[in-house]
Amino acid sequence: MQNWKITGILATLVIVLSMPLFVLKQRLVPGGEALPDSRAVAAFVGRDRCIECHREEHKKWQGSDHDKAMAIADETSVLGDFNNTTFTHKGVASRFFRKENRFFVNTEGPGGEKGDFEIKYTFGFRPLQQYLVPFPGGRLQCLPIAWDVEKKKWYHLYPDGKLLPEDWLYWTNNAQNWNGMCAECHSTNLKKGYDPDKDTYQTTWAEINVSCEACHGPGSRHAVWADAPPMARSQTATNYDLVVDTAEMDTEEQVILCARCHARRSQLGDFNHQYNDFLESMVPQLLNTALYYADGQILDEVYVYGSFTQSKMYSKEVRCSDCHDVHACRPLLDGNRLCLQCHRSDIYDTRDHHFHKKAGEKGEPIHIDGEVIDVGTGAQCKNCHMPGRYYMGIDFRFDHSLRIPRPDLSMQFETPNACTQCHSDKTDQWAEEYITKWYGIRRRPHYGTVFANARTGEPEAMDGLVRIAHDALFPAIVRSTALSLLSPYQGEMRDLTFRRALDDEESLIRHTALRHYTSPDLEMTEKLLAPLLYDPVKGVRMEAAANLVPMSGRLKTRSHEKAYAAALKEYKAAMHYSLDFASAGHNLGNMYRSMGNVREAEAHYLRAVRIDDAFLPAKVNLAMLYNGEGNNKAAEKLFREVVAANPEFHEASYSLGLLLAENKDYAGAAVYLARAAEGMPERARVHYNLGLLLQYLNRTQAAEASLKRAVRLEPDNLDFLYALADFFIKQKRWREAESVARQMKEKHTDEKIGHEILNYIQSNQTP
Repeated sequence: MQNWKITGILATLVIVLSMPLFVLKQRLVPGGEALPDSRAVAAFVGRDRCIECHREEHKKWQGSDHDKAMAIADETSVLGDFNNTTFTHKGVASRFFRKENRFFVNTEGPGGEKGDFEIKYTFGFRPLQQYLVPFPGGRLQCLPIAWDVEKKKWYHLYPDGKLLPEDWLYWTNNAQNWNGMCAECHSTNLKKGYDPDKDTYQTTWAEINVSCEACHGPGSRHAVWADAPPMARSQTATNYDLVVDTAEMDTEEQVILCARCHARRSQLGDFNHQYNDFLESMVPQLLNTALYYADGQILDEVYVYGSFTQSKMYSKEVRCSDCHDVHACRPLLDGNRLCLQCHRSDIYDTRDHHFHKKAGEKGEPIHIDGEVIDVGTGAQCKNCHMPGRYYMGIDFRFDHSLRIPRPDLSMQFETPNACTQCHSDKTDQWAEEYITKWYGIRRRPHYGTVFANARTGEPEAMDGLVRIAHDALFPAIVRSTALSLLSPYQGEMRDLTFRRALDDEESLIRHTALRHYTSPDLEMTEKLLAPLLYDPVKGVRMEAAANLVPMSGRLKTRSHEKAYAAALKEYKAAMHYSLDFASAGHNLGNMYRSMGNVREAEAHYLRAVRIDDAFLPAKVNLAMLYNGEGNNKAAEKLFREVVAANPEFHEASYSLGLLLAENKDYAGAAVYLARAAEGMPERARVHYNLGLLLQYLNRTQAAEASLKRAVRLEPDNLDFLYALADFFIKQKRWREAESVARQMKEKHTDEKIGHEILNYIQSNQTP
């Protein structure tokens, strides 16, 4: 029997869910160390120091989303009904009440036990308000029951089911932890202060809400400059001694500034206002399946950045402040007037363009998610070009990718479109017919078609992914997504695409290429990746170091080893910063496993599983670790847990099947390998392994089908051809065996095996 091996998931830097922003120009010396800068001595002084000179900005800011982002719970800030009101969800009654001017809720808490919990802070104020409850270890947890400000009633953020206390999403667990998930974007100068050894927080802030210095940086030096008489002010001070030069920012810099909070991303540490590349302090999530539809439309809560950077507006250097008053946190103009700042009203604000009744005329009601929403009529630009979704139950967010409605794409792979979102009683076919009638047939190619095919593993998607990854006319986030989707494919073109991407001018593309780069050739790996240890961007350096861990101590030059040590130190620090999330423990487990430190790897995998029992990568890699140590009983237990909880995770079924075969449970192995083959029809090796196992079990017909499928998918693979020839030989089907052997000989002329098998077959055939 063949020696079965398990392949696993060794992704680096998985996702840390939270939301954070960015800025300034970075000054670097070789090796990536920041030069000393006088801005570093600036301290946070609070908005009161700003008001005297900036009264108009302060007036706009008061009452804004930023002003109300977080507050101490008191009579002025709490909007919910705490007058001994009861709210019941899934049989659990929660009572909201006051006691001595303090606010409480009686509800299920840790372990599902009922108790009284004090509300210490409010979180947001429209269209909903959440409430924060303190717990031991410095934790603040978000209550899952929120206040609907418009309808003035309590509602549950997870209405479809009752979360169990062990669920990661349960309100006293990490998914609802303010310190790691929310705090960065709701307060100014937030320092998380997590101690992974004690599992405690000492979180601090300069101001409780999003105030002036959250965007402009610490203001002490600017305040000193402003307090001096005009003649005494420094004439050499840059930007009036403000840390962040918002006045002179270009489009990319401003979008990055806002993206610190308005992006779905993973954090690399506390934000310090010192850099202008996103990947210096965080890594944005790509257009992956869990967050975006295949065409890039919003699916999960992604906070604008990933959408807007796909748009033609962004490519034309439109920035946030062109549409939004950055101090008042609202659009600059109402209705279509906002878009008509740039787009001609005589062309675009006409019935000939939008074919809908204009504002003021009697219009059809708009239905989204089964509700009528008050967002105007079909003549409003945003309703066609920014179709949105509800999050947190009642919070409607517009998609900022600013796209042309494409019902034809909806018909292909079930993406949303603006037409049927409003006309919910109609079909995509109906919408497509009207689009064609009004605008003619103008179906431009869209990357969504390629991405949709790649998500299901279609072989023909590879050429499209390569083309998109190479094409600088596509947005960086789209090109990076193409690279990530290209990862499972094989071939020289795939490898060349990744090597070229390692040298791309976009840091996100370099980072993505590093994250998905694999090669068994260690010498080539060092040649390609070692230069990126000197990359000017922290996130790229870290990823390069993580990939070079297997070569630690064996890099060719002392300079490389020094740069590697510095970058790996940054990587470890970033992971330790986020050890309150399962993903960081998983990443460190991968690192230590690559170093050969099995005990540290196990400890970090176990930590990740304790934090989130449903975090699959940690469970799978821990199972692989146990398998490598010969502890197959523990490995099998973990794989069975993963497969039972996630039957669509076909890689786990494949690994479990291989493990059972190694344990000589061949019948059980066949069950899981068959599931994997059905779920991953384009994975040739799955069919190959299944075919070998079925042959061993004397299930001849099924074995033949699987082995033939493997050869069809990879007709030049010598192992697959050999297995099929061997199968025919054992069945004494000499003519078919000879045909396969000839293919082996022709396609692999330097390999003796084809010649030997062909001679053997010919010597055994009856004349």
